Amino acid sequence: LVGSEMCIRDRTTIDSLESLLVAKPIRIAFTYPMHLSQATAAIHHSITRRFFLKQVGMGLTSIGSLRLLATDSPTDDTLSQLISKLNYLTPSDEFRNVERHLPLPYKLPREKRLELGLERETWKLDVIPDPASNSRLRKPLTKKNGTALNFKDLMKLAEKKSARYLKVMTCNNIGNPLGMGLWEGVPLRDVLWLAQPDKNVRRVFYRGYHNEKPDQIFQSSLPLGRILEDPPGEQPVILCYKLNGKPLTGERGGPVRMIVPDAYGFKSIKWIQQIFLTNHYQANDTYAEQNNDIDSKMKTYARFLHCPKTVKSGEPIPITGVAQTGMSGLTKIQYWLHPADDALPKGDRYFTTADWQEAQILKPKKGWGGEFIPNKLPEIPHQINADGQPKSWPLPNTITHWATLIPPVESGRYQLRCRTIDSNGIAQPMPRPFQKSGGNAIQMEEIEVTKS
Repeated sequence: LVGSEMCIRDRTTIDSLESLLVAKPIRIAFTYPMHLSQATAAIHHSITRRFFLKQVGMGLTSIGSLRLLATDSPTDDTLSQLISKLNYLTPSDEFRNVERHLPLPYKLPREKRLELGLERETWKLDVIPDPASNSRLRKPLTKKNGTALNFKDLMKLAEKKSARYLKVMTCNNIGNPLGMGLWEGVPLRDVLWLAQPDKNVRRVFYRGYHNEKPDQIFQSSLPLGRILEDPPGEQPVILCYKLNGKPLTGERGGPVRMIVPDAYGFKSIKWIQQIFLTNHYQANDTYAEQNNDIDSKMKTYARFLHCPKTVKSGEPIPITGVAQTGMSGLTKIQYWLHPADDALPKGDRYFTTADWQEAQILKPKKGWGGEFIPNKLPEIPHQINADGQPKSWPLPNTITHWATLIPPVESGRYQLRCRTIDSNGIAQPMPRPFQKSGGNAIQMEEIEVTKS
């Protein structure tokens, strides 16, 4: 179901697949024609629909008319107001879930969650040497000895050590973002230093709560160096306790989860309870046994949000979309519209010789959405200035919206594709086209242009 030429367009089918994923522990890969949620997509659709109608009414039917979207002071007040309402943050309960636990921990009765350490009052975290390794810690934090880190301890650290940043959550094998949030927590390195690691430590293994069934254990790992030191301009790995300024819910992995800013979602383990420092050089990730590239950084790619199925000849075609900015950055978004019966470029698997045209990357204004109040974002190192605006755009590890108004074409059936160009000048899906290192296939939609 995932590929450059296929997507699911039936909302009922998507819901059925999601129900199946919850009811039975199987893995199904699927993509959405919208990005984060029906509600967010509906808001985006309403805003951009009014904008495009206004553009058509003004006779602005060329792609050049969209340059207004990128200006800091649009001349049209109505357009400025509409742009300011675009949402970039996803409300906590609107993130799309990729879940494997049966039963789901956050759906257990509160009494049971308290017993299992799945509430703030009872949450505890082990930071211990890997029993299968010769790593050594001077002061392990253990439940057994009554020294495990509890939530109050974490909050004491947060008074001086908290970090927050914007990050999109994406599944390694699903080609669309699951949601973007403002995550807040304590850098993991500050917790590791409490355990006083001494010698023979090369990796950090970690896992969340599970029901003790071996086939449901979900775990991941990171090199110790990535935890102790951040690459230039990158955010720290954190033990997260807030999303969009509010306490992290059980559904989102609360009371505490791991967040790895530059990685796919499987690295950001939910319901974190155990951390092992090990001298093993190999990873222990659950995904390592499933033919996945477990060290893959997030990729840059574009997806359609709203694409009309039919339009009349003589009318421009309004298109909106979302793009994820991965490790190689994002400089351009492009589209390619061509008659469906035309032959595709021969021997050109990724359509590099096609007639790609420029779309417009939309700049954020004041409206970030989500539950975050006020609308102005707090200052964030490497991301947000004191005035609540991005230091650069697009931001790494986040999403951005894009749009274009395609000039009118003759009646007939057409195929429409979109792609990104990264900061190295490389077009999607290169330089990493392989699915197991993250989905970023070129998306295609079909449009029928009818006679007026």
